[in-house]
Amino acid sequence: MSTMPAMFPMAQGRNCGKLGDAVCPIPMSYKIPESVLVVIHTPDLQVLLIERADRPGYWQSVTGSLDTPDEPLALTAAREVAEETGLIAAEHELDDWQHTIDYEIYPQWRHRYAPGVTRNTEHWFGLRVAQPRPVTLAPREHLRYQWLPWREAAALCFSTSNAEAVLQLDWRVHQGQRAACGADR
Repeated sequence: MSTMPAMFPMAQGRNCGKLGDAVCPIPMSYKIPESVLVVIHTPDLQVLLIERADRPGYWQSVTGSLDTPDEPLALTAAREVAEETGLIAAEHELDDWQHTIDYEIYPQWRHRYAPGVTRNTEHWFGLRVAQPRPVTLAPREHLRYQWLPWREAAALCFSTSNAEAVLQLDWRVHQGQRAACGADR
């Protein structure tokens, strides 16, 4: 009996379609411990939150890991927004907040990463949409969504880093308005 390399965990329960094969090994790579967080918001600071399917009651902004180590961060952000909400980032205002944090990965999600990986680097983005709008959730990832005033959204986020990002929204939006008016000179 051969064994799969450790970097390819077995996907259990999938039939290969061959007589006698009960389970087909499917190569699955570990998540890259570098990700984006995208705060989707309106000009009046309504924030979109989505509820995790694997943890009902856990509300968050759009998040996701790089698909490849060299994937541009803005591309990761746009891809995750499309996958998780159906929104097309290019039709709105995607803003790289130039803010990066390093945090400990929650124990319940460490199995998604290579053995020994316990920390993740997260890059923050904002996506401004004109007004609250319906979104199309990925049902395997999220159960529900809601638009909330920014302070309420921050209070509902299960992740402290997500809450911190939402709490920066007011400052980031108004800083941009001041700069556009020349108030920062």
